[in-house]
Amino acid sequence: MTVDPPRIGRARAAVFVMAGMTAVGVVLGVLWAWLAPPVHGVVALNRSGERVHTYLGDEADHFFVAAFLMLGLLWVVSVVTPVLVWQWRAHRGPLMVAALSLGAALSASAAAGVGALLAVMRHPAVDIDTAPVSADDRVYYFTQAPSVFFGPTPWQMAASLLVPAATAALVYALFAVSTARDDLGAYPPVEQPVYPPAVPVVAGVPPEGSAVESGER
Repeated sequence: MTVDPPRIGRARAAVFVMAGMTAVGVVLGVLWAWLAPPVHGVVALNRSGERVHTYLGDEADHFFVAAFLMLGLLWVVSVVTPVLVWQWRAHRGPLMVAALSLGAALSASAAAGVGALLAVMRHPAVDIDTAPVSADDRVYYFTQAPSVFFGPTPWQMAASLLVPAATAALVYALFAVSTARDDLGAYPPVEQPVYPPAVPVVAGVPPEGSAVESGER
């Protein structure tokens, strides 16, 4: 199997993959902001004059649905991109794995950033302490932007950004381990060693040309 020399270097190919995945992440952020369901809630005054904040019905579940939607979109990119990059035969190797992992993390960061920004612009945050409720109008309904992460802690955010990167590396690794060639069919090709055919040995009969046979003669 022969592989044609690549037109661009491996470093440029890695940068191209990372830039492409980041651009896809921006598109995913826009798509998520359009698809993610908003959260409807209410701020009301109780009889003692205290402000009470709650969500209508099962609207609180939209926080989980929106975060899972973001993760699902990123998973699609993390599975499809390694399949496409594997077809770039000349640049197969560890550098492309690193580019895929970093590109998936950048894609997730771009999608989360753009999605959160557009969602907040569409549904501005509501301050419970300044919500327009009074003795005459005790109830105020609002619409809140969904969340791109499953929780507010740094570990939860980091997990949402690193899971797509791990998925992309795993898919690429599956292709690598299923390849019979040690060089993965990349460029420059590595010549496979050619071993002499095995000679069958019959019990009690030394193989032709062995030291035992030469001594007997």
